[in-house]
Amino acid sequence: MKRWLAAALLGLCITGVAHAAIDTYEFANDGERDRFRELTKELRCPKCQNQDIADSNAPIAADLRKEIFRMLGEGKDNQQIIDFMVDRYGDFVRYNPALTGKTALLWFGPGGLLLGGLVIIAVIVRRRRAQRSDSPNTLSVEERQRLDQLLDKNHP
Repeated sequence: MKRWLAAALLGLCITGVAHAAIDTYEFANDGERDRFRELTKELRCPKCQNQDIADSNAPIAADLRKEIFRMLGEGKDNQQIIDFMVDRYGDFVRYNPALTGKTALLWFGPGGLLLGGLVIIAVIVRRRRAQRSDSPNTLSVEERQRLDQLLDKNHP
């Protein structure tokens, strides 16, 4: 009885994998197939956010793949397809958004933060070096005598 229960449970677990959708499209030529792969790798899944629509199993990704296939069949070029997707889902749908006023922070923000951090580190290092050069590393004779007196008082 336990074996039957284990087999039934294993069967239920495997059915989720068996229902995974596999898209099959008939392309007119290899160039169109390559364009389809390129476009589906370039566009991000709106639901998954960290996957392109080629790798995503989300229903919306499947719909977007179908839409790309349809548009390729209509003879639209890559830029027209990308423009359609951007109009519909915004710049977020592209892994590499175009350089515009809206996306300038995305492109230059990380470099600006890195450069700002390096400037701050350089300023801190210069200030510390300036403080070290201003104060001598050795004690004067009077300071040594005072230090010796203080140490002698604390340790009999």
